[in-house]
Amino acid sequence: MLRLWLRRASVWLLGAVLLGTLVLAVSVWSIDRAARGYTYSADAVPAAPVALVLGAQVDLDGTPAPFLAARLALAQRLYTTGKVKVLLVSGDNSRPDYDEPDAMRSWLITHGVPAGKVVRDYAGFDTYDSCARAIRIFGVRRAIVVTQSFHLPRAVALCRHVGIDATGVGDDSVRVAQFDWWRGSVREWGAAVKAAYDQVSGRDPVYLGRHETGVEDALRAT
Repeated sequence: MLRLWLRRASVWLLGAVLLGTLVLAVSVWSIDRAARGYTYSADAVPAAPVALVLGAQVDLDGTPAPFLAARLALAQRLYTTGKVKVLLVSGDNSRPDYDEPDAMRSWLITHGVPAGKVVRDYAGFDTYDSCARAIRIFGVRRAIVVTQSFHLPRAVALCRHVGIDATGVGDDSVRVAQFDWWRGSVREWGAAVKAAYDQVSGRDPVYLGRHETGVEDALRAT
């Protein structure tokens, strides 16, 4: 009896492992396929009205951690070279003591981007939410997505899925932090499965809210 139970358990376990591997492989493949041909270097990326800068960790003193600072430096470069006219910074402000968008805006202003050209999205709780809110709340139809290169295919794929004509530019400068870079790259495998779920479910962002005119106002002021 025990031997039969162990045999059945082994079959179920093997089946679960094979199914999980298949789901992971299909999810990663679909993201890579959707983003193929839409990722560029900062010099080669076609110009767009808006850069969507995705949030990341902010340190306890309120300053962007290295990965986020690298994204902001890349976005600042896109603005100063005329690739984009407005920067939409989208991040997590789910707690009063943690504020990615304001930290991102402060960094950009300190580094020469006019305050009127930086628009904040306080409810970019994950990549899907940032993309969905960019088009549904801020009216962004065409954009350059800015993040780290290991995250870029998923970000571009999700933005294109929700209807944004998105290209992307990825930062590689923080690759020198080898462990953090490796951890982020591995995390993308699981995130690919979540992205596939988000695409299939077509869920609303965690917080939707009403239309905001910040991007439109900043573009009209150019």
